[in-house]
Amino acid sequence: MARFRVPHTLILLFSMILIALALTYVLPQGQFERETNADGREQVVAGTFKVLTDAERPNPLSVFTAIPKGLGEAQDIIMFLFIIGGSFGVLRATGAIDALLGFLLDFLGQRSWLLIGGGIFIFSAGSSTIGMAEEYIPFVPILLALAIGLGFDAVTAIGILCIGYGVGYGSAVFNPFTVLIAQRVAEVTPASGMGFRLVLWVVLMAVGIHHVWKYAQKVKADPKSSLVADVEPDPQWKVAGDTQFTSKDGLIVGLVVVAIAVIVYGLKFWHWYVVEMGGVFFGLAVVLTFLARLNMDEAAKEFCIGAAELTTTALLIGFARAILIILEEGQVIDTIVHGVSLPLQSAGAQLAAVGMLFFQSLLNLFIPSGSGQAYVTMPVMAPLGDLVGVHRQVAVLAYQMGDGLTNILVPTNAVLIGILTMARIPYERWLRFIFPFMVKAWIVCSVALAVAVMIGYQ
Repeated sequence: MARFRVPHTLILLFSMILIALALTYVLPQGQFERETNADGREQVVAGTFKVLTDAERPNPLSVFTAIPKGLGEAQDIIMFLFIIGGSFGVLRATGAIDALLGFLLDFLGQRSWLLIGGGIFIFSAGSSTIGMAEEYIPFVPILLALAIGLGFDAVTAIGILCIGYGVGYGSAVFNPFTVLIAQRVAEVTPASGMGFRLVLWVVLMAVGIHHVWKYAQKVKADPKSSLVADVEPDPQWKVAGDTQFTSKDGLIVGLVVVAIAVIVYGLKFWHWYVVEMGGVFFGLAVVLTFLARLNMDEAAKEFCIGAAELTTTALLIGFARAILIILEEGQVIDTIVHGVSLPLQSAGAQLAAVGMLFFQSLLNLFIPSGSGQAYVTMPVMAPLGDLVGVHRQVAVLAYQMGDGLTNILVPTNAVLIGILTMARIPYERWLRFIFPFMVKAWIVCSVALAVAVMIGYQ
């Protein structure tokens, strides 16, 4: 019997566009009254939903025209993605990030407790701040060599990497690909609420470190207890000997840190957003070209390669935005919000927030793109939060937890499957290792959301 194969995310999103069009003909068209609150944000007014009897249904051909409309309406985010992708391409070409990670992992590898704790910290920090994920793939062989050399196994090595980047995305303090996009869609001040997310990041890191450490010690005491005891390690898994971290690499990394600090400050105090952030990242790419003495033509090629790597993400954002356009034109968004809000309203604000978390976690199976998921769900979750007494900042938090943490669980995440394939770890065995951590993480996140509602996090 042929194995089921999950379709490409673009196909799933186009299917959702078709479903959205069908919903505009099935659901009653409706509308809430809206008001502008003290923060200048428009929000729905509870108890004002009414069915529209004379509204027009969308043209069936809008299933095609909504896609270019979606790309057009999301153009500011898409252009920012291309610029930041190009800038990271130039940064990679300097070799500084590779040298830094290689040096740190080599240093940590001589101290097993630091390899696990420090490794998870390093990978989560990169994902929490600048959204790193695919960039970690080259370090899979290094981690495997270090972990196996210390008496652990491949699952331990990949646990360090994946739990690190999953925690980083799930509790992202500053991530332009998820948090900032979701906050923009939800009309929440960009980069706001960092303090709470920082505390959550530390707690989830501690849970992740304990989970990996406990498993690693079990394997070290009894190698036969390894989930991959019957899998032969690849002889190519060895630490490279050229992980020299020079003063020039240090200066480059320092400039990146300064650029991120400037962006965070600008977002918080100067009301910056994607245009200004894009300008800083492009300026950083130009400075790095000269500082690293890169050939200008080669730097330009690396910029284009880096931008091209985010083309799929850009298309997913446009397709996701098209779903919203169909629902808006069909005037059924408020109908959906009203329908979902009814059971959640009776559950109370805290349970409603937890319900949002598990809804986002489930949806990530079908839309593993964090940016795309933000455009699909936040237009519904934000006004839903207004109705059930959940601040939009909490709705954003539920989104990033559901999206980020399940990246290391769902088989539709290409990065995860690629990493597991490199490490020769069958998915079902990875599931046995990671699912207990996910249960712990979901419990922590559920408590965090309940606390966020209770303290009025915004």
